[in-house]
Amino acid sequence: MVRKRRILVIFCILGVLIPIFVYAQLQQTEETIKRLGTDNWKVALQQKIVDQQNRLNSSGIPEEWKSWLKVQIDQEQYYLDNDINPTTPGAPTFIRKLIEQSIGWLLLPLLVMVITIDIISGERSDGTIKLLLTRPIKRWKVLLSKYISICLLISFLLVLYGIMAYAVSGFVFSFKGWTVPVLTGFVIKNNQLLTDSVQLIPQWQYIIMAFGLAWFVCIVIGTLSFMVSVLVRTTPAAMGIMLAALITGSVLSGLATSWSGAKYFFSVNLGLTDYLAGQLPSIEGLNMHFSLMNLSIWGLSALLISFIVFVKQDMN
Repeated sequence: MVRKRRILVIFCILGVLIPIFVYAQLQQTEETIKRLGTDNWKVALQQKIVDQQNRLNSSGIPEEWKSWLKVQIDQEQYYLDNDINPTTPGAPTFIRKLIEQSIGWLLLPLLVMVITIDIISGERSDGTIKLLLTRPIKRWKVLLSKYISICLLISFLLVLYGIMAYAVSGFVFSFKGWTVPVLTGFVIKNNQLLTDSVQLIPQWQYIIMAFGLAWFVCIVIGTLSFMVSVLVRTTPAAMGIMLAALITGSVLSGLATSWSGAKYFFSVNLGLTDYLAGQLPSIEGLNMHFSLMNLSIWGLSALLISFIVFVKQDMN
């Protein structure tokens, strides 16, 4: 019953946040048109490149920001040279941008944490898990059923997220745009943008890939929350541990860019959709293959620890 109420709360949170995001995007679009005096995307993109070049040439900008700006300018210039609009108006474009940002904003990871963190610790506090273990069922089967329910909850959350974003943004920006071309395959090497492997794919295919990567990240977050829920006896403590771990990744990405050891923390590797979009990694040495391997190791290790501990754990 508590978990059903929590899902309802998540639904209400998305029902409030998504319209805010749509409104913010609409206001930004209207402000750009008003400032430039035209809705021509080429003019807007060219002006954006000029603004970024001015920022790049100004003094006082850290080297990390300069590297990021250079990559952004090169990528936007590539779109312009190939006559491809990276921000075609429509709900699919809004969904693509939203899912690319939702991991970095920690929106989806935090929502996953909320619905999974008390899967064991909460039932231990209520005494329901102890009652369940009195039945002739092996402990690992009980835990496996809990983990499967977590995976289903996460999948439901992402489907709900996509449907609500499409429905709300569609009424504002139109529901068209699934087949518009999107560029992917940008490679960044030594802070330089390489376009040799760039591919042109329909937006629907890009969105499916982005949601697939987001689902994988959310599953890893859910698995780690699952482990913490097994190890820690109280839900507030478990939530505090996971919250600190997630925030640590954001802090390291912003403040420890020169520390190569930071790339081994799971929370630094959550931005898988950034690689898809060709964004500059926050820490040198990060790439899609490394981050996938890193998150897989963290997730499998957490799952293994959860089962080993739970099978031998005293539930008193």
